[in-house]
Formats: sequence, C-alpha cells, structure tokens
Amino acid sequence: MALDRSNPVPNDLSAFWMPFTSNRQFKKQPRMFVGADKMHYTTADGRQVLDGTAGLWCCNAGHNQPRIVEAIQKQAAEMDYAPAFQMGHPKAFELANRLRDMAPKPFEHVFYTNSGSESVETALKIAIAYQQAIGQGTRTRLVGRERGYHGVNFGGISVGGIVNNRRTFGSLLTGVDHLPHTHLPDQNRFVKGQPEHGAHLAEELERIVALHGAETIAACIVEPMAGSTGVLMPPKGYLEKLREICTKHGIILIFDEVITGFGRLGSSFAAEHYGVMPDLITTAKGLTNGVIPMGAVLATKQIHDAFMSGPEHLIELFHGYTYSGNPIASAAGLATLETYKEDGLFERAAELAPYWADGVHSLRDCPHVIDIRSEGLIGAVELEPIAGEPTKRAFQAFLDCYDKGVLIRTTGDIIAMSPPLIISKTEIDQLFSTLRDVLTNLD
Repeated sequence: MALDRSNPVPNDLSAFWMPFTSNRQFKKQPRMFVGADKMHYTTADGRQVLDGTAGLWCCNAGHNQPRIVEAIQKQAAEMDYAPAFQMGHPKAFELANRLRDMAPKPFEHVFYTNSGSESVETALKIAIAYQQAIGQGTRTRLVGRERGYHGVNFGGISVGGIVNNRRTFGSLLTGVDHLPHTHLPDQNRFVKGQPEHGAHLAEELERIVALHGAETIAACIVEPMAGSTGVLMPPKGYLEKLREICTKHGIILIFDEVITGFGRLGSSFAAEHYGVMPDLITTAKGLTNGVIPMGAVLATKQIHDAFMSGPEHLIELFHGYTYSGNPIASAAGLATLETYKEDGLFERAAELAPYWADGVHSLRDCPHVIDIRSEGLIGAVELEPIAGEPTKRAFQAFLDCYDKGVLIRTTGDIIAMSPPLIISKTEIDQLFSTLRDVLTNLD
C-alpha cells in the first residue's frame, strides 16, 4: 500500500513480520517512531520519548550525531559498495587500525561481520579452525552458558542458553555443553557492580573438561556481563577463574561484547573493565552507533598468525560476508569512534555510573521489586511475576513507560535500561521518576 505523506504511519501493517515482537498486539496498537535526535525519539503523534535503552543497546552516542550523518552522506556519494573478497577499500583498513588502537593490547586483528549474531558465528568458526590449524583437530566441542545470549543464528542459539530462543528450532549444533548461569538471587540481591558470591561456578568448566577430555573442547564463550537475559554481572573472581581454566586446558576463551563494547561500562571493552583478557572478542551494536549494520571479531596476534601459513596465493580462512567492511558502514564506524573519543563519552559513562547506580537502586522500595542490579550505565529492575502470567507485569510497565514518554525494554519480568552515554543527570532523574510512578501504580 502507498504511504500517505501527510501521515507517517503506513495504512497497512500486515506485511512486516516483526522480530521479537508480539505482532498481533502491536498491530492493534502500534507504537511508531518517526524521528530521533540526541536522547529522544519522536512518535508518529508528535510526542518525545526519552531513550532509556540506546535503541537496542546500540546507540551509545545518542541519535542524529552530526559526524556520523555527514560521514555516511559523503561516503554514499563517493563509493557505495566495494567487494571484500580479494579486493579492498581504504576505510575498512583505517577502521581496523582504529579498532586495534582502542582495543586491549593482545588484540591486533579485525574480521568484519554485519551483526552481533554473525560475529558470534565467526568467532566460533575461527576458534574451531584455529585448533585445527595448530594441530588440535579433535577440538570441536563448544561450551556456552545457561541464560547466555549470543544472537539468533544456529551457532549462537546452540551455545546460548535462553530457552525461548532454542526450543522451537530442532536439535541445534551437536557437541555443545553449558556452564550454569551466575544468577544467585538468594546470595546477591540488590548489588551495585560485581556480586560477592558465585566465582565457584566457573569451576564447572573443569567438570566439563573431565567429562569429555580437554582434547575435544575448542572454545568457551560467555558474555562478560550478560545483558539480554536480564543484566547479570560476573561474580568477583569468576572471569579470572574461567581464564585460568581455559589457559590450563588450551581452550579458546571468547567474550561476547556485542552489548558491553564501546563504553557501556565506562571502558572501551568489558575485558578492560574487568581486567581479564579473552582470546577473541565479538562486537557490533555500538561499533557504528546502530546507524548501519556492522560487527567485528577482534583476534589476538596468536590466533591470526596461526592461519598465515602455506602458499601466499591460497585463502587462509574460507569465511566472510558480502558486506564485510562495507564502505558506508566503515565510514559510519570511523565517525562513531571519533565521536566517542572527541566527546569523551567513555569517560562520561564512568563518571555518571555512581549517579546512575543510585537512581536505579532508589527503586528498591517500589511495589513488586524483588531485585536490582547495576554496573556502568546499565541497570535492571526485576519484578515479581504475576502468578500464572509470567512476563505480563514487566510488559505492562513497558507500555505504561512508553505512554509517559520513556523507553525501557523488558526480558521476562526484568526491566533493563542502558541509555545513550550522552544522558544527563536531569534525564536520569526523569527516567527513574517516571519508572517509579509506573511501578507504584502497577497491579
């Protein structure tokens, strides 16, 4: 159906099968954004909605950033596309250099993807291929974690541990094991930052090694801070223990930093924030501020160089995507990294973190709140489910917040918040005062 330019909302919503959405509910009462600037979206009916989620954890620099807009416009006019197989263009290499410079020291190489899901698939394949390249071809097993979110492709949902993302898609990949999740509400309730209890849960990796043999395990993948499952911080000592066990047994450790990368915790990456270095890091989202789809896997020199053998004319890794290092995405990435640096946004996030944490935890006395967690500019408010109707209470809070001009997101009965790093203290106050009002009036 044609779009009526006097009305920004299409008159037929049926064709678009929306992702991770209750389609029937939405299309009866659609919530449409038609514009965005800085910290706010504009709705189809002209209201301003404070972005409390940075889009989907991705618009870390806020919306309509001039550097990024200009870079995209200029690149589109100069060169729209260039093949990435056996050819290149300067900006892809320039962006890789910038990523190397901002990444922790062990990471010297960048493999481009188009999304977080593709970054995970790429990292898993690189890990298995690396083991073969160094003569460890029996290492094909993968280890993920319960409640982990690693995108929605078959590799990602196989190592992931969110049941609704797995249950309807068959047997998934074989040879995958899962560590227990780190959510210990009886011991770690209402914690700011890393909880005290739970480091011992990393020792479950030793049990998996004993069960299968280290010579069968290629990689272990975890989110250093689990976001989409409801914001679970790593217990103190947990990541260190995982690193120790992986090193001991020759297992590649992968950090999924699609959410935590690019300033969310006040550092470039969670690996820096927590002081634990994996072997591969997956990224996406904040790499281009969510403006253009792009992801990347960061690899250490050791991983990369293992593939650089044999005749020089041969392809070293039979993997990649049509849009790997796309020119317009590369331009957006360069402008995004420049914006982070020139505007000091990572430092800003670190400075705001205590004020943010106080705001999140100020909701502790609200009705139905059973736990609150926070780290950097991330917060989660866990609600007691309605008996027999899980997710309904949090979803109602989402709808009520939207009506009152604030965007939050929910996973189960957990409210998750991750605003753009440009948020002000006044806007933090607005977000939490609105949420308090909503929670106070929830059934």
